[in-house]
Amino acid sequence: MSETLAAALALIGIVILVSSLLSGIIERTGLPQVAIFLLLGLVVGPAGLRLVDLTLESPTLQWIATLALVLVLFTDAIVMDFGEVRHPRRLLFMILGPATLIPAVVIGLAAWLLLGLSPLLSSILGAALASTDPVMLRGLIRRSSVPAPVREALRLEGGINDVVLLPIIVLCILALTQTDNLAAELGRHAVGLFLLGPGLGALTGFMAITLLEQVRKRVGVRRDYESLYALGVAFTAFAVAEAVGGSGFLAAFAAGVVIALLDVELCDCFLDYGQATAEMFLLFTFVAFGAALIWAGLEVVSGSTLVFAAVALLARTVVLLPVLRWSGVDPQSRRIIAWSGPRGLSSLLLVLLPVFAGVPEGERLFASTSMVVLLSVAIHGTGVAVFLRKLEGPRPRPSGITSAPVTTKPDPDTGVPERITLDELRRLRVEGVSVVLADVRTERSYRADKLKAAGAVRLSPDDAVRQARELGLDHHATVVLYCA
Repeated sequence: MSETLAAALALIGIVILVSSLLSGIIERTGLPQVAIFLLLGLVVGPAGLRLVDLTLESPTLQWIATLALVLVLFTDAIVMDFGEVRHPRRLLFMILGPATLIPAVVIGLAAWLLLGLSPLLSSILGAALASTDPVMLRGLIRRSSVPAPVREALRLEGGINDVVLLPIIVLCILALTQTDNLAAELGRHAVGLFLLGPGLGALTGFMAITLLEQVRKRVGVRRDYESLYALGVAFTAFAVAEAVGGSGFLAAFAAGVVIALLDVELCDCFLDYGQATAEMFLLFTFVAFGAALIWAGLEVVSGSTLVFAAVALLARTVVLLPVLRWSGVDPQSRRIIAWSGPRGLSSLLLVLLPVFAGVPEGERLFASTSMVVLLSVAIHGTGVAVFLRKLEGPRPRPSGITSAPVTTKPDPDTGVPERITLDELRRLRVEGVSVVLADVRTERSYRADKLKAAGAVRLSPDDAVRQARELGLDHHATVVLYCA
């Protein structure tokens, strides 16, 4: 086995082990997960164990960045719950305008005035840094204690604004690198971006769902494999669009939107299993950046760059605070939405596109983005942790509940949790045994199904422990969970 392969396997193993072991601590404390993995990257990088040594010219980095951006866009689309959006037009207007395009213009102007970049380079930097990072937002969005309007707005923003900003970056790259027949090339790329990519992505998603439905009816499909099927749809949509000159990134996003709209069960399977796989790879990407690349942001720190970073981090907040007054959202939710605009992995991935395309001063763009991302991790990451602790208060651990509201004995033959039939459930109740029936379906499935079990307690699978404590469930009861 080569040393490179051994190092790669060791790094993957470290990421899986650390993310698994720290998952409980991160969930309870709200600590910025991204910061932990950037520091882990520093440990395994050239300054530490030397397991990873990537440069902006490394082909491996291009593979990692491409896969990560596909996963970010696809995951953003598939987790969007359109049934939860109560005011879609108003929210979409806020996301596409005040939360995305206006900050992009403001940041671009700041880059032109403070950093001395050309208008096209400034536009690229403005678009990349206007992206609200969905990876850093996930810890906030998943908390049921966070007000519903906040989760709704931030989930949509994290899922949609990259799709708005990506075409700006692609067309600016083309204008910087194309010397002949610029108008014709711009037209061809516009067709690929806005028609071929989304169209082929939606078609791929629809065909994949149709095929899956037929196989489900005839022979059945294991739930965990459906999550892998969803990932396969994302990569297939990307490849199909790229093969004919379309945007593979927008194709992956469109495929995710189709799945989110048409197949609730496949979405839930992805959220149960596939999202963990996708997040593991994104954490691996953070480690790769943290090994050496992102720290280039510290090398460009100066008075003008710090002022630029302040503009990049505050532009969205300054724009949204007054705009949200007309959104119908309560004052506390408005403040949370306005201040929750982290810049992270999506900004780094977007700004790498001009680097890979050989755009002049691409490395400078990446270094400036890295500086802003490092500041955002420190400021927004810490701010989210403090906010969650304040919102949820102290979280004592009762003696009757350890890591979950229910413990089930595994079947000695299959190793899976013990199952109970309806007849057995009725018998327990007749015998006077204390039984708690808990509906632990995902929010999407719960709302889509009009049938509800009589007397069932609703526990969200994302925050079941805290909800069980709040409801004061009997620690000694037999708890029966159902998710379908």
